[in-house]
Amino acid sequence: MTTDTRDRIRTHVYTNPGIHFNALVRDSAFAPGQVQYHLHRLLRTEELTDERLYGRTHYYPPTHDPWERRTLALVRRETARELLTALLENEGAKPERVANELGIARSTLEWHTNRLIEQGIVRKERDARNRVRLSVAHPDRTTRLLADTTDSLPDRFADRFMRLVDDLLDE
Repeated sequence: MTTDTRDRIRTHVYTNPGIHFNALVRDSAFAPGQVQYHLHRLLRTEELTDERLYGRTHYYPPTHDPWERRTLALVRRETARELLTALLENEGAKPERVANELGIARSTLEWHTNRLIEQGIVRKERDARNRVRLSVAHPDRTTRLLADTTDSLPDRFADRFMRLVDDLLDE
């Protein structure tokens, strides 16, 4: 037997695959305990699946494979999403060019790039002159997933705060 609350939570996860717990609570009208209870039930009945990545648990429809789940979790961050978009537009880009294009510190670029590489989303290769080049490992799949994601306002604020701190440290 399902409840209206559980249906609404399931629908929200299906609409926002890769959403993390705090964002789900923030987006809903439910208390954290209610969301936790219904997520537990949805996971137990395999109506949803979850994956913990870099300190956050993200929720998905069960149709997403592990690579898609990891990609969706990471592109929920504005900087990672912008980084992937830049790499899709400029295949084989140099890291310094991407950092300049995005207006972010190299340390911020490296932080996001390392996670994307670790999860098999981005490749870091050296060209014939031994210069580092970045590219998207699965451009078609990544493009499709990027089209399905939007970030919440609090997530954008957190990403922009990280950029501000990086800019202050670079000065």
